[in-house]
Amino acid sequence: MIVAFSISPAAGDETGGVSEAVAEAIRVVRASGLPNETNAMFTNIEGEWDEVMAVVKQAVDAVTAVSPRVGLVLKADIRPGYTGQLAAKVERIEQALSD
Repeated sequence: MIVAFSISPAAGDETGGVSEAVAEAIRVVRASGLPNETNAMFTNIEGEWDEVMAVVKQAVDAVTAVSPRVGLVLKADIRPGYTGQLAAKVERIEQALSD
């Protein structure tokens, strides 16, 4: 499965920024060893249900450590029997665009 998720503390720093708290969540994702990528709005992670959801929970816990209230947006693509789709889905689109 691929999960796209965004975690944000309810309140930012003195400038309203949330990058430090979000960075803590992304450190958890990268330390997991699962395929992942981060863009301006979401972090994508690929793996089996239990391992992906465990990482999402750990990332939420990391942000909860610096904020008493946390928002989580999560979208999942559940397709049993397929792996490597984090890159393969993009490659298929790029191929279609080049045709």
